[in-house]
Amino acid sequence: MQGSMINREMKLASQPEDLPEARHFAVVAGPMPVAGPDELLVRNRWFLVSASLRAMIARGAEAVKGVPFPVLRAGDTLAGEALAEVVAAPPGSGFEPGDLVIHFKGWRDYAVIAPAHCRKVDGSLPDPVAYLGHGWTAYAALTRGAGIRPGDTVFVSSGAGAIGSMAGPIARRLGAGRVIGSTSSPQKAARLVAELGYDAAVFRGARSIADQLAEASPDGLDVFLDSVGGEQLQAGLAAARDHARIVILGTLAGQLAAKGTQRRTTVELDSLPLLLKRVTIRGYSADDDPDAWDEWLATFAAWSKAGAIRFPHEIVAGLEQAPEALLRAIRGDTFGAVVARP
Repeated sequence: MQGSMINREMKLASQPEDLPEARHFAVVAGPMPVAGPDELLVRNRWFLVSASLRAMIARGAEAVKGVPFPVLRAGDTLAGEALAEVVAAPPGSGFEPGDLVIHFKGWRDYAVIAPAHCRKVDGSLPDPVAYLGHGWTAYAALTRGAGIRPGDTVFVSSGAGAIGSMAGPIARRLGAGRVIGSTSSPQKAARLVAELGYDAAVFRGARSIADQLAEASPDGLDVFLDSVGGEQLQAGLAAARDHARIVILGTLAGQLAAKGTQRRTTVELDSLPLLLKRVTIRGYSADDDPDAWDEWLATFAAWSKAGAIRFPHEIVAGLEQAPEALLRAIRGDTFGAVVARP
């Protein structure tokens, strides 16, 4: 019966050289995948539409060393984090039909996946889609990567993005004294303050980020979570206080540039403040601290039930609509995480 059913997948029609367009993607229908004796068959309920996908699909992506994402070529199915329901599971796998799991084979209706590549979720969150949030990345970066302390002034670049929209509220709950975000427009800057509780927000446009940040935080920064790089990394370093901690989570300034594949984010930094202020800069992935996952879920569940925090996101209905949502995310037209429902 499974083999007679249809499974839709979003394929990469061709690798873009510059920003991707709708023509680079195609929905392809085929037979239902058949699970092997040691595999799960899952039905995707939601999947993330992440601007970082550009780094996976760009022509020449295979030349980048150390990137944790799989490189995709023409004809490949797009990949991304998904929340799925188990349809069939082998005995002794630890999974049962009806279980909800997180895995990395989004952008399709059904997937076959090894149990070791799935993470079962416990149902503790009020809204299941929130399991796809990047709150645990922000939480781990703040608690492990930066070692946030009560009263810290925290700056979050890309504050309206999937990570940043969670990082600001989390920093506040962890005791930050002042939280500042950056974003792409004055409208989104206003939403950071009004909806997410940021104390101030700066945005790309008429004035430099450094000048705006100096006004928003005249006493300097203790913690900077940077997902952008470029001008914003320069500005954050210039505003750093003694013993400030800068945690690099992404390089959107390069990944989302309009021309070329832009897999380099070149920035000129003055090393003298690093020395004089004893500033720490480190690259960080939440995968470095897997213990943060369970701790974050327990914390998130408690905060959510108390109404102290939410999961900012947009939901896109239909697999066919997901590429346009991806292009909107790359342009900076979205707010919070973008989640598609096949």
